[in-house]
Amino acid sequence: MQRGCFRVEGQFERKVPGIATLRFLYWNLKDFRPLKTMPFYDQAIETAPRERLRALQFQKLQKLLREISGRNRFYTRKWNDAGVVPGDIQSISDFQKLPFTHKSELVRAQEEAPPFGTNATFSVDAYTRVHQTSGTTGTPLSVVDTPESWEWWGDCWGHVLKAAGVTAADRVFLAFSFGPFIGFWATVEGVRKIGAMVIPGGGKDSIQRLHMMRDLGATVVCSTPTYALRLAEVAREDHFDMRSLQVRTLIHAGEPGANVARTKSRIEKAWNAKCFDHAGASEVGAHSFECEVQPGGIHVIESEFIAEVLDRHTGKDASSGEIGELVITNLGRAGFPVIRYRTGDLVRLNSSPCACGRSFARFDGGLLGRSDDMVTIRGVNVYPTAIENVVRQFASVGEFQVTVSTLNEMQHLEVQIEVLSGNDAEHVRASVEQAIYHALSLHPTVKVAEPGTLTHFEMKARRFRRLDGENQPG
Repeated sequence: MQRGCFRVEGQFERKVPGIATLRFLYWNLKDFRPLKTMPFYDQAIETAPRERLRALQFQKLQKLLREISGRNRFYTRKWNDAGVVPGDIQSISDFQKLPFTHKSELVRAQEEAPPFGTNATFSVDAYTRVHQTSGTTGTPLSVVDTPESWEWWGDCWGHVLKAAGVTAADRVFLAFSFGPFIGFWATVEGVRKIGAMVIPGGGKDSIQRLHMMRDLGATVVCSTPTYALRLAEVAREDHFDMRSLQVRTLIHAGEPGANVARTKSRIEKAWNAKCFDHAGASEVGAHSFECEVQPGGIHVIESEFIAEVLDRHTGKDASSGEIGELVITNLGRAGFPVIRYRTGDLVRLNSSPCACGRSFARFDGGLLGRSDDMVTIRGVNVYPTAIENVVRQFASVGEFQVTVSTLNEMQHLEVQIEVLSGNDAEHVRASVEQAIYHALSLHPTVKVAEPGTLTHFEMKARRFRRLDGENQPG
């Protein structure tokens, strides 16, 4: 037996050969983990006591308020209307005196002063980047970055990448079209900071991307969870051997799937690689990442963001462990700040230390969905992620679509599925229907769609629809 090297937490390192290693592990199992260097981007900050993190946040918040007060037209007017003077924010507890920011306000600010709106703090010539929100929940919002805030984006992505174990030796493939949506644009900066190689996958179709990954030796792939599954589906259809890839890590963003247990498992099985979740938004920044301790949710980069979780009904702080709406403030983007921004994302905040060593708080289960996506069907609160977690346990199901409609004055759930060839479609349909009933305690209608008739998404998936009355969008 080879010699093993292990760390007893807080004590010492020792090497124990042969049978002694087994005895040592047996008697000390609870205090013990294999000696392994946890990957950090900034270990001193990521493992700092929470009191130090709060002090750092307040220091950066004060600097931000000084920089934008009187210069950023949007927030200057907003705070004047609310009767708030930024100079009155003398402690982190005063922070909640500042009013909330809503996306609709930012859209109106853009309409009032096109093209970039009154939330652009500086003159146009100060900015070197412009991107747009995806537009999946309304009018696309143009957001701008200075060279300094683009460097800040890169640092945020540095946290994401290092937590996933990405090193300078990696080759990172970005399965992304590189349009105006922020997507994985900022990933390029994060990869540069780490010293790894960027392989852009824009302008290619799915099978071309798979060949490119193989031919260039990609070891890391960044995509939406949906597109990772789509690439695996294309590989099956085109008889492309996924085992020919060197990919060991996948980093996902754009939708909650990578923290949906069944979806994560399905991706990892298809790729024979470990996948990591990440969350962010064009108007906010790259705010959260998953570490190697899974399942464990996603860590908030608390050195760069202040995260609050609000009870959706009272607007007050949610109780510990309760699901609430994420309200976030970015601290490194003075050129386009968002302060106490109501994201609409549902999260469960956990501030206890993580086994990875980070003191950054985390969202258990990642982003759980959106507040406007939850629907109550016959007394049962249903989130799209709950349905996805059921459907994804069936390897025989490819794509799916969920529709909530009103029948006889009651909400009704319909799920369409595409059944992969070689499977008994009726048996799969009945099994999915029964599984949803057992998981959610409500009877859905499950229908089999013809192969290829449902939308196969490459970016953010929109599988959840609401129809009202005579099949009109609700």
